[in-house]
Amino acid sequence: MTEVRPNGQYDEKTLGELVAIATGSVSRLVKSELELAKLELKGDAKKAALGSTLFAVAGVIGGVVVILLSIAFAYGLVALGIWRWAAFLIVAGVYVLLAAVLILIGLWRMKKMSGAKRSRQSVKEDLAMLRRGGDSEDKPALTE
Repeated sequence: MTEVRPNGQYDEKTLGELVAIATGSVSRLVKSELELAKLELKGDAKKAALGSTLFAVAGVIGGVVVILLSIAFAYGLVALGIWRWAAFLIVAGVYVLLAAVLILIGLWRMKKMSGAKRSRQSVKEDLAMLRRGGDSEDKPALTE
């Protein structure tokens, strides 16, 4: 490659110098891409932190609302003529039943999990192919 200097002279580069220039350029490009990715991820992390904080605050407010509605439900039962202690026990019983139903649904869903069956099968097939050495059946490519 011929390079023109500012003073008008030509400068011939050797193959080694051209490879070094190309390698340096690729290295700078990769570093620039990594810096860009870091900046983008940092911005996304800030947004995710703010979003999760807002979800947490909403969860706390939701918990307070459930407590207040539970008290209102118990006093509503009292207004129907049920003793106070019985009304609060009824509300607690409703929550125990709700928790039991949610636990049963959770257990049912957990039993249905397959545990990455396709991924395990794919890895087994890949390892078997590597051991066979591709298409040839006679020689193993990898040892166990």
